[in-house]
Amino acid sequence: MSDVFLNVLPIFVLILTGWLIVRLGYLKPAVGEALGDFVFRVAVPVLLFRTIAEADFKEGSPWPLWVAYFSGVAVTWTIGHLAATLGFGRDARMGVLAGVSSAFANTVFIGLPLVSRLVGEAGIVALSILLSVHLPVMMIAGTVMMERAERQTTGAPGQGIWKLMGGVARNLVRNPLVIGLAFGALFHLLGQPLGGPVKIVVDQLAGVAAPAALVSIGMALDKYGLAGNTGLAAVTSTLKLLVLPGAVFAACHLLGLNDSWTAALVLTSSVPTGVNAWLIANHFNVGHALASSTITLTTALGVVSVSVWAYLLM
Repeated sequence: MSDVFLNVLPIFVLILTGWLIVRLGYLKPAVGEALGDFVFRVAVPVLLFRTIAEADFKEGSPWPLWVAYFSGVAVTWTIGHLAATLGFGRDARMGVLAGVSSAFANTVFIGLPLVSRLVGEAGIVALSILLSVHLPVMMIAGTVMMERAERQTTGAPGQGIWKLMGGVARNLVRNPLVIGLAFGALFHLLGQPLGGPVKIVVDQLAGVAAPAALVSIGMALDKYGLAGNTGLAAVTSTLKLLVLPGAVFAACHLLGLNDSWTAALVLTSSVPTGVNAWLIANHFNVGHALASSTITLTTALGVVSVSVWAYLLM
């Protein structure tokens, strides 16, 4: 267990380093935002491009992988929604946000570095396959459900499903992660190998992705903090760190996924809540405190919970 903990610890030390850089005033928060933009728009898309372009998809159909992960998401999201609406008496909008906060893992900024470190290339391939649909599925589900909850709660007229889907589709088409995955798939289908100076540049940019992502998410944490709703946030944090990976683990075994893919999915699902939960709260102007508190709590406790899951899997 101590060896596993020492393997996981550097991931969270880099996050802590980013937080301290801003907290102690060594660098301004704007630097962290710029670093996060670089990671999201350049480094991680290049990493995904290289992974898909050079991947050996010998495991066959991606459907068992997708079903295993999203069945765990569905279970956790539902429990989070019911906990907020029935257990804490919140409205439908807070129910949706509680579900999102419980089930939306930080797959890119923390999941990728963690899986790369503990599982290796096979795990990165599995995570890349997940990422090819993760953002569209989660953002569409969160947006549609929040729009419906908004109409139920306030009686405001909805945008209409096609207009809503059109807006989400336009955002996804311009999303750097989607672009990186798409170009990687194109190179893979063409059988075009990466070599020479292009390969060197791609490898160097991809190598920056993991440490830069972790430092940037730490620098961003300072603006969240424990902003309120701590009782419900404790529930959503427990769901995120324990129930989601547990449900994904069970689904992986029921569907017969191999050890590498199972480890990649469970470790990814065990990481702290992603900032997307806060972005949805900000877009609909509801639940900022819950999203912020859940992000902070899961990040603070993640080093312990992720180590336990890693110990069970390795």
